[in-house]
Amino acid sequence: MNKWDFYTAKELRPAGWLRRQLEIQAKGLSGNLHKVWPDVRDSAWIGGKREGWERVPYWLDGFIPLAYLLRDEALIADAKTYIDAILAAQAPDGWICPCKEKRRAKYDTWAVQLISKTLQVYYECSGDERVPPALYRVLKNYYELLKSGRIRLFRWGESRWFETFIALNALYARQPEDWMRDLAAILKRQGYDYGRAVDAWKKPRHVWLRKTHIVNLAMMLKSEAVSCDLLGEPYTDRAETLRQVLDRYNGTAFGGFTGDEVLSGLDPTRGTELCAVVEQMYSYERLFAYTGENKWAERLETVAFNALPATLSEDMWTHQYVQQVNQVACQQTMLMAPFSTNGPRAHLFGLEPNFGCCTANFSQGWPKLALTAFLHKGDTILSALLLPCELEDRGVKLRLETDYPFKNEARYVVDADRAFTLEIRVPSFAKNVRLNGEPAGAENVRLPIMPGHTELTLAFETEPALVSRPHGLAMLKMGSLLFSVPIEYEKKLQEYVRRGVERKYPYCDYQLIPASPWNYAFASADFTVRRQAVGKIPFSQANPPVTVSARLQRIDWGHKFPYRSVCRKTPRSRAPLAPPETVALIPYGAAKLRMTEMPPPDRT
Repeated sequence: MNKWDFYTAKELRPAGWLRRQLEIQAKGLSGNLHKVWPDVRDSAWIGGKREGWERVPYWLDGFIPLAYLLRDEALIADAKTYIDAILAAQAPDGWICPCKEKRRAKYDTWAVQLISKTLQVYYECSGDERVPPALYRVLKNYYELLKSGRIRLFRWGESRWFETFIALNALYARQPEDWMRDLAAILKRQGYDYGRAVDAWKKPRHVWLRKTHIVNLAMMLKSEAVSCDLLGEPYTDRAETLRQVLDRYNGTAFGGFTGDEVLSGLDPTRGTELCAVVEQMYSYERLFAYTGENKWAERLETVAFNALPATLSEDMWTHQYVQQVNQVACQQTMLMAPFSTNGPRAHLFGLEPNFGCCTANFSQGWPKLALTAFLHKGDTILSALLLPCELEDRGVKLRLETDYPFKNEARYVVDADRAFTLEIRVPSFAKNVRLNGEPAGAENVRLPIMPGHTELTLAFETEPALVSRPHGLAMLKMGSLLFSVPIEYEKKLQEYVRRGVERKYPYCDYQLIPASPWNYAFASADFTVRRQAVGKIPFSQANPPVTVSARLQRIDWGHKFPYRSVCRKTPRSRAPLAPPETVALIPYGAAKLRMTEMPPPDRT
């Protein structure tokens, strides 16, 4: 059973910088993908001829909560158009994917798992009562096909078997039946056990394998938390054990893992796929709700506030397939790609810079983060993430006003018709925590709230500090935010058509060509913080809400052979080339070109 339960988009309303971020997303690619991208616009899911597998369900999985969180009636109507078509095409036996009956045995049923999850998301947002019986028929049919042996899990369905449990758990909570537990057991038995893959994670082979595929691993982290109850198994925190191995051998500065398709070691110039970023966020959201352990929420923040905005353009019309922690250019390489198995355009910003999965899947990142702001259990409301939003819950109106993570203050305004307990998660890095000006300690704050009007202000301090990284490098972190040297750049726009897909402004491709120095090392561990108002674009390179001034010195870093647009894993020489200079470092998520891991100051 979950430690905490999620609210729905009907109860939560984003505000402040978070709402602006969602509005940017709605005006960008997420809100227009069904108008410009054939794989969604003309998908077989709605009777067209294009892709009829993962892309429409992926897109809807984020587009639906985006539409409902913003109360945008036009977007809600667009979502309903797709759901109407999908439900109308459901076969009499319950099968719902656009696949003829005679081909089901060869159809990778990862799509069944994903569309069931997406339908559950739609039901939670809309309350559409057509969905529960449709989902019942989808999963009962899935069970009967698997039980009889007419189909089996293979490929992606085998690798992502646990994704089925998002809808299956909800269905079991509504109307428990024995076959649902039997289906759970079949899925686990036929699914892949990632405990068998641990040795393969320790030394990247740069060979395409599902057991080292970064998106599978990001999804896998939540597998025990979402499946153990229905399987009747104890929870063992297996995610922590597996995450530690992944982090030790493939960890990144932002708390994710390198994976330019497959695990790629500890080189800060390797890529991390955008799908993996949003799926790791979702895993952490589910892990935190299930366990109530603050470590998962804190890790969620670090990925969400750094990796997610970093790999999206500021207008959210384009994205990268993979981002680099040390990313000095986004230029197509003339020789082989500088990644494990991705192509030479994977780090460009564009419509579909490598594979189209990220084009569809990135939409879930910000909306599902917003849905994790407040959680609840019994008469307790938990402020899980300090995100600006409003909540209405059974006679309680609660507004959280904050510019966190850019500023460390949160104001709660409550109007309640009933008594309840408000719990506020306090980050472990918070210093000098104060509630209404009084010391509050470093643990979660729990407060009884009486009927009537209540106002509370939580404030704390964070300090910038260097954190050691592999290869004798260091990163600058303050709270949940990483800070990077921002590299100015020239944008080279590319409009073209490939395989019937048009790239046209604003959803064209961009190369980013560096136009300022990047070959730096830290010269001092003394830093100065400057904060300003959060602008219309929260993660803006030109107008960042917070900067940290640092003393840096230029060194002979050099490019990775044979590339002219990828820096070396470590500098050629750490000897200074010039006197130290003061550079304003900005949040990692705001810097599209950046240096993040650099040599620390010489302590000799």
